[in-house]
Amino acid sequence: MAEEEKTPVAEAPKASTGSSDENNLAMLAHILGIVTGFVGPLVIYLVAKDKPFALKQSKEALNFQITVTIAYVISWILMFIFIGFLLVGIVGIYSLIMAIMAAMAVSKGEDYKYPLAIRLIK
Repeated sequence: MAEEEKTPVAEAPKASTGSSDENNLAMLAHILGIVTGFVGPLVIYLVAKDKPFALKQSKEALNFQITVTIAYVISWILMFIFIGFLLVGIVGIYSLIMAIMAAMAVSKGEDYKYPLAIRLIK
């Protein structure tokens, strides 16, 4: 009998970047962005100075929420020519979907970067 060749099985990458507490704090920063705008991620950013993963993700959430706030202001200004009504809905749905995707990723310990976010805080 011929020996069967064993093919190596690819291992799934380890997702845990931070501890469970850091993952939960980072997830909270993204979730609070949905409810409080940039205030929630700002509070997490100021509190999480000794937790590098939570600090990085709260900074990412803060940058995204500042970008969303700017988009809402532009949409409000454009309401005078009626295109702003459409833009407010698009910005709201996009913000909700991206924040949920980010919260799910960081709860697993994965590093998440928002697309279309202005990186004001570095």
